[in-house]
Amino acid sequence: QVQLVESGGGLVQAGGSLMLSCATSQATAHTYAMGWFRQAPGKEREFVALINWGGDVIAYADSVKGRFTVSRDNAKNTVYLQMNSLKAEDTAVYYCAVGFTTKSFRDGVPDYWGQGSQVTVSS
Repeated sequence: QVQLVESGGGLVQAGGSLMLSCATSQATAHTYAMGWFRQAPGKEREFVALINWGGDVIAYADSVKGRFTVSRDNAKNTVYLQMNSLKAEDTAVYYCAVGFTTKSFRDGVPDYWGQGSQVTVSS
């Protein structure tokens, strides 16, 4: 069982930046794909970004390309989401996720989820 602990959410003005972090409990998690989803009020959960274990496969939702950057530190079993140029429509609960394959992210069904972090962007 992999446990995920998120940190870094909060309130920011439009145009500002935030960084989310997600630490995993299992040392071998560095072999998994890691990434982020988000769910805005009244909307379905949606994919945001993923990065594979080697860091050579990275994907983003079109809505965040050029503004968000996903990265990972395998030595710390941690994945990050740097969010720049934030917009009001980025307001959502952000969920860290870990999947045995990148396909699990693309299918919207990663194997493990974090508890969620609220990100609120004021306009």
